[in-house]
Amino acid sequence: KKYSKVRVKRVLDIACGPSLQLRELAKRRYEAIGLDSSPQMLEYLKRRAKEEGVKIKIVKADMTNFKLKKKVDFAFIMMGSFRFKNTEELLRHLDCVSNSLKRGGLYLIENLALDWPSFKPQSWVMKKNGIRVKATYKEEKKDALSQTYEENIIFEVNDHGRKLKFIEKATLQHVYPQEFLTLVELNNKFEFLDWFERFRLKRLKKGSNDNIVLLRKR
Repeated sequence: KKYSKVRVKRVLDIACGPSLQLRELAKRRYEAIGLDSSPQMLEYLKRRAKEEGVKIKIVKADMTNFKLKKKVDFAFIMMGSFRFKNTEELLRHLDCVSNSLKRGGLYLIENLALDWPSFKPQSWVMKKNGIRVKATYKEEKKDALSQTYEENIIFEVNDHGRKLKFIEKATLQHVYPQEFLTLVELNNKFEFLDWFERFRLKRLKKGSNDNIVLLRKR
């Protein structure tokens, strides 16, 4: 209500995954659209939405190459999914979001990574129905000049004594705050509104990734 210039009825979750947020918005009677490149994740989202009695439209597409048939009033990307291999991909993504968003609509980005120099590996364990999963996430610098790093995600599974290990690696590029603002200005499709009040930059001195960026379609 404070920042949007359009009434929000139709929302888009980019790189949605299982999308707890989108399912909640659907429960609140927003027209909900989930976009993801993984067919397995979209099938899971469809199943969960059906179980919860909500309607969600799904779109299988890469977030750097999509255009919706009908524009949305609000778009968002959560859980640190705003990640790209290079600057060109980021700019293509902004073009795609702009082409799918009404003029005056908002684009909310959660967890734009800022703390490459101080990043420490993260590890956690979850248990359910006798299955234990240990997840480990870490980043390793590759090239400082191009700001690239290798992301490693490791899952160690103990399924009632059956042990499995899954490893996913990707080479990505870090984008820093002032660089991001320059790219938004270069793209010229959005106006930058703020680093969301609760997560202003002065709170990121200790290397926190918790931040929210708010853009508005020109």
